[in-house]
Amino acid sequence: MMNCCGLITVQKEPVPLQSIEVELEVKDHVATVVSTLKYQNKEDKPVEAVFVFPLPGDAAVCHFSAVIGQKEIVAEVKEKQEAREEYDDSLSSGQQAFLLEESEQSPDIFSMKVGGLAPGESASIRLEYVTELAVQADDGLRFCLPAVLNPRYQPQGSEGASVQVFSVPASLVPYTLCFCGRLFSPRPICKVESSCSLEPLQYLNTDQTQATVKLAAGHKFDRDVELVIYYKDAHQPTAVVEAGQTSAETGTLMGDPVVMVSLYPEFPQSVMSSVASCGEFVFLMDRSGSMGSSMNSKERHQTCIMSDRDTLLLLLKSLPMGCYFNIYSFGYNYEHIFPQSVEYNQKTMEEALKKVEEMEANLGGTEILKPLKHIYSQRCIPNQPQQLFVFIDGGVVNTKKVLCLVKKNSSCHSCFSFGIGEGASSALINGLAKEGGGHAQFITGTDRMQPKVIQSLRFALQPAVEDISVTWGLPKGVSVTVLSPPITSIFQGQRSLIYGQLTGQGAAAPSHIRYSM
Repeated sequence: MMNCCGLITVQKEPVPLQSIEVELEVKDHVATVVSTLKYQNKEDKPVEAVFVFPLPGDAAVCHFSAVIGQKEIVAEVKEKQEAREEYDDSLSSGQQAFLLEESEQSPDIFSMKVGGLAPGESASIRLEYVTELAVQADDGLRFCLPAVLNPRYQPQGSEGASVQVFSVPASLVPYTLCFCGRLFSPRPICKVESSCSLEPLQYLNTDQTQATVKLAAGHKFDRDVELVIYYKDAHQPTAVVEAGQTSAETGTLMGDPVVMVSLYPEFPQSVMSSVASCGEFVFLMDRSGSMGSSMNSKERHQTCIMSDRDTLLLLLKSLPMGCYFNIYSFGYNYEHIFPQSVEYNQKTMEEALKKVEEMEANLGGTEILKPLKHIYSQRCIPNQPQQLFVFIDGGVVNTKKVLCLVKKNSSCHSCFSFGIGEGASSALINGLAKEGGGHAQFITGTDRMQPKVIQSLRFALQPAVEDISVTWGLPKGVSVTVLSPPITSIFQGQRSLIYGQLTGQGAAAPSHIRYSM
């Protein structure tokens, strides 16, 4: 099989990519991404092709269209079987057709079938999606545009072909990426940092609540584009209102204004002083063969397994005395350092540190379900809340099965996940934390590893604040229908978003918002 990414024929031959344009719009904590990709069929015969591309696991696709010659095709949402039948009928009648599907096994893999692309003809594909941005340990908001879709491990005996997509050296990338972003926030935008070279941040107004950001000219799309956005007064609650569509009927979700409330509180010291000194900490470390690859294109000397070890060693040295812990590592099979969790003391810590330092990426595939099932089968230690820390560099094709298992056992543990290296599956990393009631971190280099690690450990040790209520202050005649699930608990450093539909005469932004705990 030929290793390539993007648009490929059913015979696995690449369709040449001509250009990529990406427009990013960030409103407070939510990003809208519009990607336009242009291809050309340079063969002397029509081709049917498949386009495989990555999206954040929680992204919502809100527009998809394709232009072939002078003809534009705009996607419609239909029942899966009906859509497949219409696609086959169009192909058999000689018409162009597009079929966009989400992977049945992993929510961050989308594939699109393109039919009837004539010789010499170009195809322009436009995809728009919306996603929430994750908060980092230093209060920044992380946006990542993946350069490639890393290979997903196919567990033995499962159905379907695994996706094999690899990155290529910058010298072999025959195109550049045109990327620009617009930022809007109720509070001033302090700065934007990136793993790539940026042009200076341009403010659009005097209070610095609007700005534009662009990649420096000539950027080769050979690695992930990561942006970290910083706002002033990050812990202040904010509300952003999106107006309803004028073409939609009033009283419907699309016709009414929708408000997004961001809660990112900083708790009093009296609350934070009651940090727990107990718990059972179970570490699950990826030692599959892919962990031997480089962290990113800049730090080729630093492999994922090296970063994995460094992250785990830092966590081990930071555990409180008297807690319990154990370390599992997995690949095709799994291993554990102790038969069961042991008390954390000087002797057990030194034994664990020595074995972690000797770990290599030599356990084959990425069979994460096996060790998870074993961990969940163990008896919980009384009065020691279980905290599961998972370290993994990529993804698996059975992501949904993994997340279902974590959710099923979420009542007896919290799950904290670490995506190691560029290209880690956001669906898997964020999904583990979401279903396990923990927090997700992405470690793509050595620069911000330590604060991220310590933040997750602090979450695991600190008490969760419960009994949360939100009071809306609205103009007379305006009401709100909350669209989000109720917030039952919150950690310091953990952001929560509340969405609500505003109805009534003169529906606008809330006049004030209060939260109490």
